[in-house]
Amino acid sequence: MKSKTDKKPCHMPTAVVQPDKEALIKRLNRIEGQVRGVAKMITEDRYCVDILNQVSALQSALDAVAMRLLENHTHGCMQSAIRSGDGDAAIDELMTVVRRFAR
Repeated sequence: MKSKTDKKPCHMPTAVVQPDKEALIKRLNRIEGQVRGVAKMITEDRYCVDILNQVSALQSALDAVAMRLLENHTHGCMQSAIRSGDGDAAIDELMTVVRRFAR
């Protein structure tokens, strides 16, 4: 069992194949377009509230991508780590990531 002071990730794979990679890329491309749209709104001196509404939509879209990645990580990497006996380290790593999103 690894100690709480061991901050090393439970595993460092060279590559992780996302089960829904195409959907994630499609969402990220859409978000990229939204970001460009917000930049254009600022350039065009659009109404602040309209820009803020778009920023809020962007944050929600990014949160949705993060949740999908977290779900994929839990069902893939976490399951594998638990089965291989590295469950405690994997849970510590997961909780560190979850805390970043709970702020």
